[in-house]
Amino acid sequence: MTDVRDLYKYPGDVDAFGFDWGQLSVTLGPTVNGARRFSAAVVTVPPGQGHARHNHPGSEEIIYILEGEGEQMVEDEAGAPHTETVRAGCSVYIPESRFHSTLNTGERTMRIFVVYAPAGPEEALRDLPDFRLIAREG
Repeated sequence: MTDVRDLYKYPGDVDAFGFDWGQLSVTLGPTVNGARRFSAAVVTVPPGQGHARHNHPGSEEIIYILEGEGEQMVEDEAGAPHTETVRAGCSVYIPESRFHSTLNTGERTMRIFVVYAPAGPEEALRDLPDFRLIAREG
């Protein structure tokens, strides 16, 4: 049974996934608080950094830009890349298994909120070669 206090999470409450391009803090999901149908995370991407083209087989993704500006690429159904400039307030839907990438083109760190449905893609990130665990604050 989940303690009701586990339903409230800040990025600093959880260990972060560190990568060469930034970090991801899973704040909601099966291993954090028992969410079963989705997971969510806060992603930070420093200026000039970004994550390479990738997909999440079997999962949809929602990307919401909290802070900063960058380029978001999402491939169309035929696999052709489509890139848009995104900034705070923009929501991006990534259809199931669709390839996409994000690049911070601004002068300050991008903060992004992401949701995966169903949950799971966030755990696969542990297998990437540049993965490192960053201990939570306090």
